[in-house]
Amino acid sequence: MKSFFAWFGRHLPLWVVLLVLVLDQASKFWIKLTMRIGDEINVFSWFKIHFLENEGMAFGFSFGGEGGKLLLSLIRLAAIGLLIWYIIKSNRKKRTNTALIVSLSLILAGAIGNMIDSAFYGLIFSESYFHVAQLFPAEGYAPFLQGRVVDMLYFPLVHGFYPDWMPAVGGQEFLFFRPVFNIADSAITVGFVVFFISQRDFWFSSKKKQPERV
Repeated sequence: MKSFFAWFGRHLPLWVVLLVLVLDQASKFWIKLTMRIGDEINVFSWFKIHFLENEGMAFGFSFGGEGGKLLLSLIRLAAIGLLIWYIIKSNRKKRTNTALIVSLSLILAGAIGNMIDSAFYGLIFSESYFHVAQLFPAEGYAPFLQGRVVDMLYFPLVHGFYPDWMPAVGGQEFLFFRPVFNIADSAITVGFVVFFISQRDFWFSSKKKQPERV
């Protein structure tokens, strides 16, 4: 049993990445093959499955134009390579910070998940406008690295209007939380939260004492 846990611990980053990728890609394939862009499923009043596609950034933000998408893909590939290198290096140490490894593995998995969409979805899917996408069509909707990221998780938790007395926004509609995102985005967010919490001693450590003057 000890040997199993030791083996599992050595491969923890791999399991984290695989779990996130399976959940992320399975949910995206299901959305692409059953819904059209704009379709929505009401799960609860505060949680909906709402199908959108974006140009590659997290939480529905875009990075305009083909040049912007290519630049974003190159940045993401560089970040993925750097994370893989650092995780492997850190995981080989005898005394490994598990929280750090898990947080970086979550960020890595999220980056890979969205990278798969951008790199390959335009090749293996047809458009999702007006009809459900087809898998492996004669011609995909975009070339390599020009695909769109699938989003579907929507949490309109609070809906209302700003009070009339508020400057600039008075009387306007208020909605929290507006962005539509996916499991990969969630993994990146959770990874960053775990990273900052697990490294709080580094971020919030007190200033080193200055050496006393003789």
